[in-house]
Amino acid sequence: MSDRPALTNLAAGLPATVPFVGPEAQERQRGKSFRARIGANESGFGPSPKVKQAIADAAGDVWQYADPEHHDLKTALSAHLGVAPGNIVIDGGIDNLLGLLVRLFVEQGQPVVTSLGAYPTFNYHVAGFGGRLVTVPYVEDREDLEGLVAAVRRENAPLVYISNPDNPMGTWWEASELDLLINALPETTMLVLDEAYSETAPASSVPLLDVSRPNVIRMRTFSKAYGLAGMRCGYAIGEAGVIGAFDKVRNHFGMNRLTLTAALAALSDQDYLTQIVAQVASSRKRIAAIASENGLTALPSATNFVAIDCGKDGAFALKVMQELIARDVFVRKPMAPVLDRCIRVSVGPDEEIAVFEAELPAALAAARG
Repeated sequence: MSDRPALTNLAAGLPATVPFVGPEAQERQRGKSFRARIGANESGFGPSPKVKQAIADAAGDVWQYADPEHHDLKTALSAHLGVAPGNIVIDGGIDNLLGLLVRLFVEQGQPVVTSLGAYPTFNYHVAGFGGRLVTVPYVEDREDLEGLVAAVRRENAPLVYISNPDNPMGTWWEASELDLLINALPETTMLVLDEAYSETAPASSVPLLDVSRPNVIRMRTFSKAYGLAGMRCGYAIGEAGVIGAFDKVRNHFGMNRLTLTAALAALSDQDYLTQIVAQVASSRKRIAAIASENGLTALPSATNFVAIDCGKDGAFALKVMQELIARDVFVRKPMAPVLDRCIRVSVGPDEEIAVFEAELPAALAAARG
């Protein structure tokens, strides 16, 4: 007999791991800081000066709980998006919202469809709530829309996940192709469309918002283009009945006042967002040029990062990543077969991209041995 409280059978069978090893953990292990933090798809350009001022002005109010209805931010998002407040739910980043969604729609043992190599935090939540992951390989570095639909129909899956633009490859589908996907899915299957990078994507890749369909939910964030990854604020857009169901399971006091204040200020400064989107595009071009100068190929990207094909297999790309890390350049890479031939470099300030540019040739030479 055990002399300690027992975990559930589900929890006992799960590994005690995190989807990503953070740069801070790597810095502690290495005993020194990175000179270029360009691996986590954060915005090294930072938030709007108006956001910083709003945070400073509100700092004295942190003794108060946040409004559990998130009224002010939800109202502002409603006006910005052209949907009713009842079509929006706000929580601690898309990651939290994904966990709540799986909890709402997936019973233990049920199949959940996603792409092989897609966002691992979604997979983490599926495992954590006892779902059975069904994966579909990428085709030409894009998620296979027809393959995803086929898997949903074969498995009778209640939930399917796709990100557009894609993480980790940065590729994207046009809105017209996504509309075909939506129309091909069974009405009983919920599509979660992760649009974390929608602000940096071509407008033609973002379908019009349609909150009348109960089997489509769209997720967006303030972590990327708005520069608030550390504040943790994401939101989902969907049919009112689906959005209302989040109130059954969400932590109503889980958001903090400064996060809601910061997100509201960020949303109100669209001029700054426009500047950042231009900087992201410029930085992507520079990263692609650096790759080309070193005999590598950058994949077209609609995100705030660039996937760089290292030209060989996953083992070689892993060596390149490790050699960059050894030179104080924090980058990441996909781990799924075929995708793993790439490293993934986030856009960032010119000085950090310059460090990457300076260190890449030596990292490649060392990887080649």
